[in-house]
Amino acid sequence: MIGQRLEIRQGQGLVITPQLQQAIKLLQLSNQELEAFVEAELERNPLLKRDEEADIPGEAVGETSADSPNDPHAELSFDEARPDAAEQAMDTRADDVYDASPGERATEGAGGGGDEAQPGLSDWSRTGKGGPVPEGEGMERADSRELTLWEHLQAQLSGTPLNAADRAIGLALIEMVDDHGYLRGDLAEVADRLGCGIDRVEAVLAVCHGFEPTGIMARSVPECLKLQLVERNRFDPAMAALLDNLELLARHNLSALRSACGVDAEDLSEMISELKALTPRPGAGFGGEPAQTVIPDVLVRPDPAGGWRIELNADTLPRLLVDKRYHGVVSAGARSDTEKTFVADCAAQANWLVKSLDQRAKTILKVSSEIIRQQDAFFAFGVEFLRPLNLKTVADAIGMHESTVSRVTSNKYMATPRGVFELKFFFTSAIQSVDGQSSHSAEAVRHRIKSMIDHEGRDGDVLSDDRIVELLNQAGIDIARRTVAKYREALRIPSSVERKRRLKTG
Repeated sequence: MIGQRLEIRQGQGLVITPQLQQAIKLLQLSNQELEAFVEAELERNPLLKRDEEADIPGEAVGETSADSPNDPHAELSFDEARPDAAEQAMDTRADDVYDASPGERATEGAGGGGDEAQPGLSDWSRTGKGGPVPEGEGMERADSRELTLWEHLQAQLSGTPLNAADRAIGLALIEMVDDHGYLRGDLAEVADRLGCGIDRVEAVLAVCHGFEPTGIMARSVPECLKLQLVERNRFDPAMAALLDNLELLARHNLSALRSACGVDAEDLSEMISELKALTPRPGAGFGGEPAQTVIPDVLVRPDPAGGWRIELNADTLPRLLVDKRYHGVVSAGARSDTEKTFVADCAAQANWLVKSLDQRAKTILKVSSEIIRQQDAFFAFGVEFLRPLNLKTVADAIGMHESTVSRVTSNKYMATPRGVFELKFFFTSAIQSVDGQSSHSAEAVRHRIKSMIDHEGRDGDVLSDDRIVELLNQAGIDIARRTVAKYREALRIPSSVERKRRLKTG
């Protein structure tokens, strides 16, 4: 029988409130994007203001140590396993979002569970310069802005088959490129800082020499011209001699140049014409704004007592306060319901923004602390000791969702004694062992493959990819032949057939 009736049902559902959307948005913003967002909020909300007078020391903005979890300044430690209520609100519980009342003090800490202010976690210091423009005109301006040379090189680096460790070396090299496109710096210094061999740095540089524009990242004018000639298939012994004697060309000593190159006047004239068609400054075609120095969000330094000290960079945290005095004035002057609603909304949004910034900082610090704990060997011994790591491992360790960890590690940078790295750099793939009980870092396997090939040929034997697979399986590493071939190509190592041919002719 068909009829109508009333029923009451109770159920649970996820409600994405505007406040939670803002908290999630803040979590994934870079420090420059955060500054742009804060600037827009300062213009929109009259109750927000910057606190330019407070001088917050580094420890006050949140610092932790692997060996001092009870540090009075430490907001997070390696021993913490579960997020507090505020972190759960950002992570999974949208219906429990805290909505700050207009009368609540802006200096109270979010998720602190008490009424005492938490210095340094609610009042933020001004971030660095730059950043996207406010919403609405940002896309238009981003589309019209030309890529800088450094952005162009970084984009090409991300498209190479290099592993995470070699990409870190590549980024370090790109930072040493000047406006003309030349590499200015000592490769040995890069190798020492990253804890790897000079041969590995040179191998990565050889990959970078294949980037566009041709000749980029050369260390000298002759090397820059050589790269362009090689691409045109015009580099021969005569051209090599000409590049080795450019000073004779500069002095117009053509007779000595003909003798050095072993060519006649007509050939020399053609060679000089080819040189004039090349570009001695490959980076000059990139205009636009200069490359901005990456401002790290997290600072890592050795702890004299052992381990590492991790703290937030106060220069990347906007220092905001709610202007309670002005709030009282405008509240008393509000007469219509519209005015009262506007003031109440501004106060609620201001308090929520301060608390969201607080929570963002604590979440970044917690995730960074776990990354440091997981990759301690990298900081102690170098790039060869990166461990396999994924988002789930970090998320489970700190009691957060993988999506939260993914947002935190996007566009966030960590300054360490070995250089500045994006947080996502520390997540490397793993290769299972034969017994299935353990895993090996992909980087460690690549290093093993390179070591095998470096030591081959002494007995006239060249290892094929299939033979390398067998040797790795005997060592307990479960790997496919196509993976070995991919790693070998990423290391710029030719096939066994080509290596055997070189061995015979060499």
